[in-house]
Amino acid sequence: MSDRFVSLTDLTLSYGSTIAVPKLNLDITEGELIALLGPSGCGKTTSMRAIAGLLAPTSGRIEIDGADVTRTPANKRGIGLVFQSYALFPHLSAFENVAFGLRLQKLPEAQIRAKTEAGMATVGLTGFETRKPGEMSGGQQQRLALARSLVMEPKVLLLDEPLSNLDARLRLEMRNELQRVQKDTGITMVFVTHDQSEALALADRIVLMKDGQIEQLGTPAQLYAEPASAFAADFMGFENIFRTEGSDLVSDSGRLPLGYAAPEPILAWRPGGVAVGTGPHQGRVLASSFAGGHREYVLDSPLGQIKADAPIDTPEVPLGDMIAFDLPRATARPLAA
Repeated sequence: MSDRFVSLTDLTLSYGSTIAVPKLNLDITEGELIALLGPSGCGKTTSMRAIAGLLAPTSGRIEIDGADVTRTPANKRGIGLVFQSYALFPHLSAFENVAFGLRLQKLPEAQIRAKTEAGMATVGLTGFETRKPGEMSGGQQQRLALARSLVMEPKVLLLDEPLSNLDARLRLEMRNELQRVQKDTGITMVFVTHDQSEALALADRIVLMKDGQIEQLGTPAQLYAEPASAFAADFMGFENIFRTEGSDLVSDSGRLPLGYAAPEPILAWRPGGVAVGTGPHQGRVLASSFAGGHREYVLDSPLGQIKADAPIDTPEVPLGDMIAFDLPRATARPLAA
């Protein structure tokens, strides 16, 4: 197993005179499922397109399985692609969609049938061979697109926001399906998403990107619990981020006493880390919503808006009423400036 199965070295990617990704360096291990995560415009899809051979780098090098493929055409790189739109052929059956690439390779018919049937079985589509894509659900179409790529036995499988067209329940099912297929086949996967919950659930490692650069790289547990910057903290769910001055929190709206000396220039809290209904501070309820196991509040405070989650068994506070809250030291994430 290679620790540098896919290697990007000083990779610079541009659109005309606009540099989208400056000097990106990233090594991906063989058999790893890695997520490129970040907001729109951060460079994650651009980086994926370069790995696929769909975008020529301005400078830098791309290596796959020890070979320099920087200038190698897309169809010679051993890359599989699953697009957001799936790009299935609507007039072909499910079987023929999966077999399409194999037929282009002019393999014997018996081999095409065996590989296609095995590929459809891998993604749980045995029995759907004669259906057209339009006769299949969104989740089935997604699995069909996955099977079509897998039967080509690519060295690396790239997935560009493949779950974004599915409803919430199907997304959960397909997360499990993708993870199962990746572990069963051992294929190296690069998964592009803007959804942090997808990245946390699927990836072995997450590459969090901002402005074409890597903001933080680590395991899902590391990024979730130990974001290294205010951007990473905000993206990973620390929605209450404030500057500190001595023993006060400060914002453009005002300040709030902490009651202890701040350990770092910035402190951040998840909504679930804010104590509601108890504490030395008061906030006015601006919004309240039921979220199943908890209630979500938006409070107006001297610092501005604070987002807080309260256990569902605590009494609901009406809009406009004041409620006590605290920002406990134990649940704060200290961040460097």
